[in-house]
Amino acid sequence: MHFCPHCGAPLTRKIPEADDRPRFVCESCGAVHYQNPIVVVGAVAESEGRILLCRRAIEPAFDKWTLPAGYLEIGETLQEGAARETLEESGYHIVDPHPYAITNIVRVNQVYIMFRCALGDRVAAAGRESLEVGLFTPEEIPWQQIAFRSILKTLELYRTDMEKGSYPVHLFDIA
Repeated sequence: MHFCPHCGAPLTRKIPEADDRPRFVCESCGAVHYQNPIVVVGAVAESEGRILLCRRAIEPAFDKWTLPAGYLEIGETLQEGAARETLEESGYHIVDPHPYAITNIVRVNQVYIMFRCALGDRVAAAGRESLEVGLFTPEEIPWQQIAFRSILKTLELYRTDMEKGSYPVHLFDIA
């Protein structure tokens, strides 16, 4: 940030009084501008032992496979965001979402919250962010073509949990 969104004056980076880390501060109007991590929500949607994946039509990772996921919008619950992103990217509804994997990706200021859920009805074609969608057994997943390390780790955990028949909530970091 270079200029205050409130008054247009230049910003300085300093530690405000009663704070413990540098923030963007407007010396003119006194506003403190916080920058916080971005929340990404998505779904590990399963139907009859098959997992829904989308092949990306956008960068980053164009043409790679991923779980449906995207940025949480203002005014949405985590579950609503995961359902919206799944519908937008795959054309499918999801059913009964439960928290499954929480990933801290500090280097890019993101927190991923992935929900385990059943796959509902398909009501539309894949959205503009997906080249195609597919349902894969763990053996059929294109492991070498997965878009992001966080998604790869989530899928690896899910494969193991499917074998065990137990689905704990996972918390992990991606460096």
